[in-house]
Amino acid sequence: MSRRSLVLLLLLSAFWGASYLFIKVALEDGVSPWAIVSIRTALAALVLLPLAAQRGVLGSVRERFGPIVVLAFVQVAVPLTLIGLGEERISSSLTGILVATAPIFTFLLAFALSGEQRASRASLVGVAIGIVGVGMLLGVDAGGGAEALVGGMFIILAAFGYAVAAWYLKRNLKGVEPVATVAGTQAVAAVVTLPLGLLHIPDSAPGLDAVASLLTLGVICTGIAFVIFHSLVASDGPARASLVGYIAPVFSIFYGVVLLDESFSVYTAAGLVLILGGSWLAAGGELPTRRRDVAAAGDPHGGPDAPLLEGGAERRNRVAA
Repeated sequence: MSRRSLVLLLLLSAFWGASYLFIKVALEDGVSPWAIVSIRTALAALVLLPLAAQRGVLGSVRERFGPIVVLAFVQVAVPLTLIGLGEERISSSLTGILVATAPIFTFLLAFALSGEQRASRASLVGVAIGIVGVGMLLGVDAGGGAEALVGGMFIILAAFGYAVAAWYLKRNLKGVEPVATVAGTQAVAAVVTLPLGLLHIPDSAPGLDAVASLLTLGVICTGIAFVIFHSLVASDGPARASLVGYIAPVFSIFYGVVLLDESFSVYTAAGLVLILGGSWLAAGGELPTRRRDVAAAGDPHGGPDAPLLEGGAERRNRVAA
């Protein structure tokens, strides 16, 4: 990986890891999860639609409008709303760790629904390790009783949604340029979440911190972040680009602890290691330098096992190669 690619990878991880921080700031200022999703996706669409139009790839979205709408719900509107509802109950750093369970669900879905993923011993061990990590975080580290448990389950459901979205995307949107897919799903998600967002307008105008957080969340952490991600996929291949899914949670913890004064215990550290390690094993457990980056020229998504992430956190969807 070149110095440029390394800088882009760290920058992308910092952006996607920060998304949970900005969601928390907006929530604490009284902005509802539905409003956050609607504003965020609308801003991201304003960044991505002109880019897709400039590249002349929006026509492929019109031809697959039905699957784009389905994907907008499964990959964007529903998971991002669940993340917002979850962050009303748990910390931003814990949210970033739990979202990283998506590769575990991806493996389970691929194995259960299509038999494409070989159930190796390492993969099964990874699933077990990841489940232990989730149990440790929710049962020991969250410390908020039933409310924290509900919040954690919202985040787990969001991670599951990312895995389902990757499975659906692979089967229904082959041949569509990734930038067009992301632009289309963000635009549709902005439209479908607008009514709920308008129904949950805060009683008072959000403060400067919340407004700045929403702008940064939509423009940088979603719109610009996806441009960087696809640049990395093009230059270094999907396997190396997928490393962002393992680095972003570290940034989310750093932001939460340093900027929001969230706690970081030995159980948080253990849960982080178990979930990231389990996800890595479930995704194949190979170092990127030893993988064959098989991003086929005819498949803009990088082949059937390309890592299609969502930053995101808050990120597109985190799917290991």
